[in-house]
Formats: sequence, C-alpha cells, structure tokens
Amino acid sequence: MRMTKREPDLSRVERKKGRNRNKVLNSMIGVVVVLIVVATVAIFSGNKSDIEPSDIEETANDTTVIEDGAEEVKEDDKDSAKEDSTPTTEEETSEKENTTETDQANETTNDDDSDEPGSVTSVPSDDAVIAETITDSAWKPVGTTQTGDHVSQYDGSSVDWNEKKQALAYATGLAQDSMIFLKIKNGGGPQKSIGIVSSRDSTQKYRVYLEWVDGEGWKPVKMDKLTTLDFKY
Repeated sequence: MRMTKREPDLSRVERKKGRNRNKVLNSMIGVVVVLIVVATVAIFSGNKSDIEPSDIEETANDTTVIEDGAEEVKEDDKDSAKEDSTPTTEEETSEKENTTETDQANETTNDDDSDEPGSVTSVPSDDAVIAETITDSAWKPVGTTQTGDHVSQYDGSSVDWNEKKQALAYATGLAQDSMIFLKIKNGGGPQKSIGIVSSRDSTQKYRVYLEWVDGEGWKPVKMDKLTTLDFKY
C-alpha cells in the first residue's frame, strides 16, 4: 500500500526532468538558430563590403575621368584663348605700326608746314590803300597750253587772258567763280601783268603782280592786300 502511494511522486519527478530537458533542448536550438542568423548576416555583410569598395572605386574612377575631361576642356580653352589672343596681338602690332607710320607722316607734314610759313613774307605798308604786301617763295607758274613766242593778251577772251585769271585765283586762294576781276593790265613790260580783284562781297581785296615764265605760264611774284578799292587802277 505504501509503494502504491509513492508511484505518483516518481512520475511527477520524471515529468519534471523531462520538462527541464525540453527547456535545455529548446535553449540549445535557440542558440543554434541565433548562431545561424549571425553567420548568415556575417556572410551577407562580408559580400556587401566586398562589393561596395568596388563600387566606390568605380565611382572614384568615373569622377577622375570626368575631372580629366574637364582638364582637357580647360586645356582646349587655353589653346583657343591663345589662338584668339594671337590675332589680337597681331592687330595691335599692326595698329601700332600704322600709328607709328601716321605719326611719322604727320611729323614730316609738320616739318613741311613749318618750312612753308618761313617762305611767306608779309610787309606792312605806309600806303593808305595797302594793308600789307605779301610774297611767297612757294608760288609756282600755273602752267600753260600756249606754245611758241608768248604775246600777252588783254582782250578778255583769249587763252592768255584766261591763264592770267587762273594765276590771280591761285595767288589769292579765291575760286574764279567767286571773284570779281576789276582790272587786268600791263605790269610795266611785255611779260608782266597786274590784276586787281576782290571777293564778291568785297571783304577780300588784292592787287597781284604776275610774270610770264616761258613754257610754264604766269607766276605770281607779289601781292598787295588792299584796304579799299577806291583808288585809280
């Protein structure tokens, strides 16, 4: 009777032990599962790290290529800038040369001009009719179409008469169509003449002395700048 009473206690003990073993097994299984998960994560993490450096390197290489391309473009821009600057330099050089030539020409012109005033002589006059008497060593014969022995003409229409008018306009600087020819007369010899002329408004009044040069025409030799036309011509 006593043995019968203990059997239930032994069964509970065994059942308790069985439960404990199950817990241990479950724990071990859980540990294994965790280890498997950790190992799996570690494997995938390792593959990812192996891939990512390659991607980074490729990206870096791509960036380098882009930078190299940019440098090449910059070099091309420099070359283009040099090519663009070359014509500019040539143009500037050409402009400087032209400026120098122009300056030299101007200096030459100024030198010539400086000589010309020295060839003009202006002498004030005590005569009430004459303001001043002008001579210019630069005066030249005006040219002629006449040939053979020259005969001075005062007929108002001949070639010689018209060439006298041309010489008078040349000496005074007035245009023939803006002049009044008041008198053209003999100047004291067969190859000398005197012309009294004025501008149309009479503000400019002159008496010009002419001499004939064979083969070259009439040449002004002296000119009086007049104060009035109220005198005997």
